[in-house]
Amino acid sequence: MDLDRIERELKKRLAYPYAWGRKQNDHFDKRTQFIYDTHTFETLFARIKKTFRDDPRCDALTMYAMNRWYNYWSARAVEEIFCRMPGVEPERDVRNRLADFSVHGIRFDHKTTVFPKSYNGTIEQARTHPEELIRWLYSNQSQGSRNHARNRLFIVLYSYDNEHWKLKAEIAWLRNIIESYVIQFDRAKLLTFNFEDGIPTLADVIWGIKKSKTA
Repeated sequence: MDLDRIERELKKRLAYPYAWGRKQNDHFDKRTQFIYDTHTFETLFARIKKTFRDDPRCDALTMYAMNRWYNYWSARAVEEIFCRMPGVEPERDVRNRLADFSVHGIRFDHKTTVFPKSYNGTIEQARTHPEELIRWLYSNQSQGSRNHARNRLFIVLYSYDNEHWKLKAEIAWLRNIIESYVIQFDRAKLLTFNFEDGIPTLADVIWGIKKSKTA
């Protein structure tokens, strides 16, 4: 996977507004499955136009497809960064929705997310008490086909210009953050939760915070 190419393509998405207009749902997901094999932003735009131009919900589907494509390829790049690190092994079962890779033998799903507007707390409070943010994220995100309460690493993005979503395109910057985390990985520092009876959940937050465009 060419991470530099993915970063270039993702940054082409930044010229357009980012808004969902609805919660992610299985119906709209099925209508936009083509994002998985669309590698360039130009091709994405062409496929959206061809697929939805006569649909009365064209605008909503266009934004939905653009957002899914952006988030998917950013997540693929993040997963690739993890899997290139010593001690990290990709999940062998590609159909396993509960895990993307293992870090020193511990299976994890990963989720890159912006700091949620509806979270009842500041970024400073969340960094001091990450367990509260993690509980909120498990309760409020991934309610579709990837909904589960198993081990997860959350990469939480925050920009002081409030353009948090744009940080998903900063693949080289994310690579430095992820590599540093994996190098310093310590199982004892993971947080443990009891979301499911008899099945402990291990989770952690990897912070991606930018104070300015040049930070």
